[in-house]
Amino acid sequence: MFKLADFLIYCFLCAYTPGANNLLSMSNAARVGFRKSIVFNYGITVGFAIVMTMCSAFTTTLYAMIPKVQFVIEILGAAYMLQLAWKIYKSNNDLSTEGNSSIGFRTGMFLQFMNPKIYIYSITAMSVYVLPVYSTIPWIVFFTLVLTVIGASGSFVWALCGAVLCRFISKYTRLVNTIMAVLLVYCAVSIFL
Repeated sequence: MFKLADFLIYCFLCAYTPGANNLLSMSNAARVGFRKSIVFNYGITVGFAIVMTMCSAFTTTLYAMIPKVQFVIEILGAAYMLQLAWKIYKSNNDLSTEGNSSIGFRTGMFLQFMNPKIYIYSITAMSVYVLPVYSTIPWIVFFTLVLTVIGASGSFVWALCGAVLCRFISKYTRLVNTIMAVLLVYCAVSIFL
């Protein structure tokens, strides 16, 4: 049975926690305004879609060739979620906006190929939540698009919030980090329930 709530919690936590995409989007929007930062965010979306498609194809192929890999990937996915929860809980979220001058489409797109968070996000979501329930091409394409939209939406939201979100997270760092960490621990545990 597909665990929709767990899937969505995992996806939104990965998409909306601080990372390269979100911090650069926020920085660019804070400096040049939301409208001028949209080009960069479109680049992120296109790059995200390409990387997500590659990861979905890789994970699906791996599952088809080695069916017993599911349990190993579930353990690795849970371990990643627990490690991410710990890092989020312990982080101080230094959201400095200095030093980020590139806001172009290509910069946003090529950033995705060097962003390990996206690879882990995709492979974990596909292997832990999607492939155990849905394995046909139309479903894989559908979930690849869902993962892309949710994942890329984080950068648009951070750009839109800009300095406002930065101030909020800086003011309530411990509370925000604790809530995100607890939700990730829940996701990790729910894999085995």
